[in-house]
Amino acid sequence: MVTRIAGGVLRGRRLRAARSRGLRPTSERVRAALFSILGAEAVDGAKVLDLFAGTGALGIEALSRGAARADFVEAHGGRCGEIRRSLEEFGLDETGRVYRGTVPRALDGLEGGYDLIFVDPPYDVEDWQGLMERIGEGNLMSDTGLVAVEHSSRRPLEGAYGRLARVERRTYGDTALSIFAIGGRDG
Repeated sequence: MVTRIAGGVLRGRRLRAARSRGLRPTSERVRAALFSILGAEAVDGAKVLDLFAGTGALGIEALSRGAARADFVEAHGGRCGEIRRSLEEFGLDETGRVYRGTVPRALDGLEGGYDLIFVDPPYDVEDWQGLMERIGEGNLMSDTGLVAVEHSSRRPLEGAYGRLARVERRTYGDTALSIFAIGGRDG
């Protein structure tokens, strides 16, 4: 499976990942649209968290576009190794860290203060309420942080989860992107 970086200094470079059941990398088209929606100011110099990282494409794309640092959380050990190899290949091993574990467990150990959090779980995830409220609580996010969620367009998300309120929603076929901010600030 090959995924290309859509923009930034690594534009056109390829992430290689073994085909794996349950792996659904964000398409290049949807990633490009997401970063266009977010805008350069949301990414440049940002501290990024890529949850359910898979191939690491979202976090690596953010680093390519000027993010200062990215942390990746992935439960599958082989995928963690692939993300680490990609970071090393692209010279990003000093700015990217990979954590192996489930998202709920990892959220307990992360230092927080993230400016941009990507959430791309399997489309059949059941507990959106708990997951999103957990992301919005405590100090995981900076006060001006954004949460970018990829989900099935057939399963719309609520407009708010605890402190998080949706500020944008776009649909691309079977894929939807929802952007949340604390208190729903204008983005």
